[in-house]
Amino acid sequence: MYSDAILNGVEIFKLSRSGDLSGPNPDPTLVLHLGKKRTINVVVVVAAPVTGFVTISLLLFVIFRIRSNKFANNSCPSLPSDICRHFSLREIKTATNNFDKNLIIGRGGFGEVYKGFANAGSTPVAIKRLNPGSQQGVLEFRTEIEMLSKLRHQNLVSLIGYCQDNKEMILVYDYMAHGTLRDHLYNTSSPPLQWEQRLKMCIGAAHGLHYLHRGPNHTIIHRDVKTTNILVSEKWVAKVSDFGLSKMNDVTNTHISTAVKGSFGYLDPQYYRLQKLTEKSDVYSFGVVLFEVLCARAPIDRTAEDHMQISLAEWAQHCYNNGSFDQIIDPFLQGKIKLPSLLKFREVAISCLSSEGMKRPTMSEVVYGLELALKLQGIEINGNDENHANDSSSIDYHVLFTSGSGSMRVGR
Repeated sequence: MYSDAILNGVEIFKLSRSGDLSGPNPDPTLVLHLGKKRTINVVVVVAAPVTGFVTISLLLFVIFRIRSNKFANNSCPSLPSDICRHFSLREIKTATNNFDKNLIIGRGGFGEVYKGFANAGSTPVAIKRLNPGSQQGVLEFRTEIEMLSKLRHQNLVSLIGYCQDNKEMILVYDYMAHGTLRDHLYNTSSPPLQWEQRLKMCIGAAHGLHYLHRGPNHTIIHRDVKTTNILVSEKWVAKVSDFGLSKMNDVTNTHISTAVKGSFGYLDPQYYRLQKLTEKSDVYSFGVVLFEVLCARAPIDRTAEDHMQISLAEWAQHCYNNGSFDQIIDPFLQGKIKLPSLLKFREVAISCLSSEGMKRPTMSEVVYGLELALKLQGIEINGNDENHANDSSSIDYHVLFTSGSGSMRVGR
């Protein structure tokens, strides 16, 4: 009877041959026989996919373990042995006193930066250590090595070597004794820089970017120009650093279509909107740097009561357009900048912030405009000055200046 009840429950919606829901009582022996066959069928039907699922799961687990071990043993694809000096992890630990926290001189998205001493303690170096497990850092690590190993310029930070040992990825640079440019502008205990010093550092950084942009076959777009990525040497020479986000572009291409990366407050709005990266994106970011230097304030100030003052780029353009530009200048510089020098610097900086990339100057034009601002301050540029790069002969000098007003117009 129990088996009948179960069977009836299953077949209650099955029509009989007569077309109604009635039917003869089933034979109990037949029910038991069918029950056994169906049990076997159910076992086969259920066991087959379960076995397949287990097999696939085991296969995926094995693949995952292999890839995990591969990443652990070689977090970054192998680099050519002759690309630059390779430091052992033991050498790095010796140079940093086993990563002594007292030697940390900076922190960033990549990781921590230590002051160390290489070559048996005779050479001060900056050692940047990748945060373990940073997938983005792995790509930036390789990009920085490949870029800097090919670049040589007095206004670019020099890469001495690297360390790649299991999950440890470390970059070793020349030590920049005076830190970042931002360290000398605001939120610091360092004495404020004189206008001439600021101009020279801007000129040095501009030379470095111009060098990146002027390649005969390829140009390099830095993509993260900001005051914390401009370092200052012991002799107060500005050097562009941090090439982890850099992109190389063929000179025949008008732009690179790529995902937007950069730093908030410096990001080219046209690049952000169209996702088309060009050298003029660096120019925009450098324009923000110029206003940081002049105004001694951060590119983004969330504490500002007036919403127009939150973005330095927007605020500077607003003050320029309504004739209140003198209000944004660093109070320390008030009365210390000659008017012609200020006008020229202002016009260079404003032109860099044009909403359209085509209307922005090239870095060669920026260099020329800033050097003129320095001359108008009464400071002659020494050809042997370390801030003055040896590439001035290659600069395209087609910047026109209107007489008297000190305004700049970029020739086409």
